[in-house]
Amino acid sequence: MDATASGTPTIQYHNIPDQPITTIVATPVPTFERRQRHCSGTSTPGEFPLAANPSIVLHVLTACNLDPQDLAKLEATCSFFRHPAHFAPDFELSISELAALDMCRKRAIFKPMTAEQRQELKQRCGGSWKLVLRFLLAGEACFRREKSQAIAGPGHSIAVTSKGTVYSFGSNSSGQLGHGTTEEECRPRPIRSLQGIRIIHATTGAGRTMLISDAGKVYAFGKDSFGETEYGVQGSNLVTTPQLVESLKDIFVVQAAIANFFTAVLSREGRVYTFSWGSDGKLGHQTEPTDVEPHPLLGALENVPVVQIAAGYCYLLALACQPNGMSVYSVGCGLGGKLGHGSRTDEKHPRLIEQFQVLNLQPMVVAAGAWHAAVVGQDGRVCTWGWGRYGCLGHGNEECESVPKVVEALSQVKAVHVATGDYTTFVVSDVGDVYSFGCGESASLGHSTAADGQGNRHANVLAPELVTSLKQVNERVVQISLTNSIYWNAHTFALTESGKLYAFGAGDKGQLGIELVANQTERGKPELVDIDLR
Repeated sequence: MDATASGTPTIQYHNIPDQPITTIVATPVPTFERRQRHCSGTSTPGEFPLAANPSIVLHVLTACNLDPQDLAKLEATCSFFRHPAHFAPDFELSISELAALDMCRKRAIFKPMTAEQRQELKQRCGGSWKLVLRFLLAGEACFRREKSQAIAGPGHSIAVTSKGTVYSFGSNSSGQLGHGTTEEECRPRPIRSLQGIRIIHATTGAGRTMLISDAGKVYAFGKDSFGETEYGVQGSNLVTTPQLVESLKDIFVVQAAIANFFTAVLSREGRVYTFSWGSDGKLGHQTEPTDVEPHPLLGALENVPVVQIAAGYCYLLALACQPNGMSVYSVGCGLGGKLGHGSRTDEKHPRLIEQFQVLNLQPMVVAAGAWHAAVVGQDGRVCTWGWGRYGCLGHGNEECESVPKVVEALSQVKAVHVATGDYTTFVVSDVGDVYSFGCGESASLGHSTAADGQGNRHANVLAPELVTSLKQVNERVVQISLTNSIYWNAHTFALTESGKLYAFGAGDKGQLGIELVANQTERGKPELVDIDLR
């Protein structure tokens, strides 16, 4: 019987919403003497002596890597787990709070924080170590922090190994490959000047690359501008090797996003900062296009921790982690309904997308395409909204949607990852299957109707279709990256669990990392790139 349906009230603790718990009904068993067990017992025969061995219980809770939600349930159902445990470093903390703190200490971005910084983060997250743990885990889940990754940028590509080594290849007219030259590279080449620096995140824009180290430092190269349009005249200075961004040296950065007219970064504490595109207050502040100083994103997100940012054409999405659940905010240009508020008007300050509450969906991953956006929910549902040209929303038509709408064609699929580009969308399921839909230009969807791969691979796809060419490689896909640009021919990367990288789509600038023969400009089927990202 469902506890909620039966009228039993759900229990909340530390503002973490409880989920309905299904009662297990056991079949009758032969009669025998039953002994009542009390979790706070100490010596009575048959009782489990938790109180006599709290250190063992703490070790078990920490070693099992329990979800923050489970820790909250323990506190709500048993006084032993919510009373002070009298352990260092805080004798007033309960066993479940200490377990959450111990698990936080295992996280890479939490380890170097000072005691004062940790307390500040705790208060920002809602005053509980369980909420801090949820914030850290959510950040790790929604983008590949500390893991291998591949970025299909506008004409050039970046690949990062699990050890933090960076490879680049493709177009290099602005020095965006970081090798000290402006020559194209058709094969992955390591960036030698980064030796000794571990990179955990990368992002690309037209003619520009930004990398983030495990120490929170940001390195940029290519066009020397934070706010240049894809074909603009600003940033005439070219930087051909990675240079430390001095204006961010006092901010521990964990993610960056490059969009048209502006750049955004996310700090370890969940604060969002933006550069440029503020001359008319478009991002809530007044700046010049050539500004190199970060400005905090004002408004609703000032005191709300953000775990992921995603940028499209002139707009920004932010996935926030609040005590009452996950939520998505949007700011910027509203053309096509891509901000998700039921209209096409611009927003100068971050605004909550309320439709997810209507859908009863907890957002876990957010993606911003050039003109449309997508979210994966905790339950595996996929929502899309914005400009539906070429079928990029996956609803079987080309209509615009100004609020998030569930992709019904994926109702039997539990999604874990979504990626968006210029009118293109990819979804990865929990078993590693990949679905794509939208614009088929440059063969970047991975579909082909002929055995030789030369079928109608440029056709637009209005509803999600399984990418059978990736199914045939017999590798579980964990990440998809595709070009998010309105000016460059698109290419796509599929990264597998074993660290293999497959590429398809446009390769005219060497951005696939494989050599094309004769007059070839693209590859319609996934091809293995000669690089090991394990």
